[in-house]
Amino acid sequence: MNSLPDSPISDALHVVAAVVVDVAGRVLLARRPEHVHQGGLWEFPGGKVEAGETALQALVRELHEEVAIEVESARPLIRIHHRYPDKTVLLDVWRVKRYTGSAHGREGQPVAWVAPRELPSYAVPAANRPIVAAARLPEHYLITPEPGDEARFLAGVRRAFEGGIRLVQLRAKSLPSEQYRRLAAAVIALGREYEAAVLLNAPAEWVRELGAAGMQLTGQGLHALSTRPLPAEYWVAASCHTPEDLQQAERIGADFALLSPVLATASHPETLPLGWKAFSAWVESAAVPVYALGGLGGEDTPVAQAHGAQGVAAISGLWPAEA
Repeated sequence: MNSLPDSPISDALHVVAAVVVDVAGRVLLARRPEHVHQGGLWEFPGGKVEAGETALQALVRELHEEVAIEVESARPLIRIHHRYPDKTVLLDVWRVKRYTGSAHGREGQPVAWVAPRELPSYAVPAANRPIVAAARLPEHYLITPEPGDEARFLAGVRRAFEGGIRLVQLRAKSLPSEQYRRLAAAVIALGREYEAAVLLNAPAEWVRELGAAGMQLTGQGLHALSTRPLPAEYWVAASCHTPEDLQQAERIGADFALLSPVLATASHPETLPLGWKAFSAWVESAAVPVYALGGLGGEDTPVAQAHGAQGVAAISGLWPAEA
């Protein structure tokens, strides 16, 4: 099993939680008893880390005791600091894809296997909301290059979807508005064929009109907002470069963020990269899933995730080569 050294914990209650995924891609939820804190709500199974335990040891024990499964492999997914009126918790969330046993509530609690797209319809504690986003998001977020020849560009998008990409940002800053809208409609239609989400670098009203899955906010656009620009059924992503940007993303209710540049990039050689140490420290304080961006490709995904990332976002690093 994968593990990381446990970070120092404050006086917050340290709790582990698991995004357990079955072979059909469904996620396991359990319903909290009515008489406990946040009773009656659905949650990702887990529990308190006991004295002397690592987070991973606690995860293995809790899943055995609570839902009768034996963890074979797990990796860190997201860490969330959350303050309730009566307590502060640190949720240490792991993704579990290999396990044995048939999940059921060993304490009589109802459990449910839920398709990722259905997770937002389940009432969960406030601290679990970023976990819902992290459970639904893939490891890779493709940012498209400037289109050039449209037919060739769309062929590249199709290759990306055929290769497993399921989250795309249509970034085409060189295009006039009407040309961008036409291209967006074509990319969105392709996305529907592969059940992939297409986000636009465009106004919120375009997202609604064209039927996109959501929008990608620039840094400037992020700080121009005081509230979330789209309803909850859409994705809202934010481009971030500082801890303040991440705080603003959380403040307006963004679903996830991109933090860059992690490494040096050929496109912006003058920009000092964050490096993995700063990236990890900033992500630790973020209450949204964060993709690592800048000088990275799909092969960097394990390193990014080991430093707290949801995964990797990239242009050339994820854009498929021509056949």
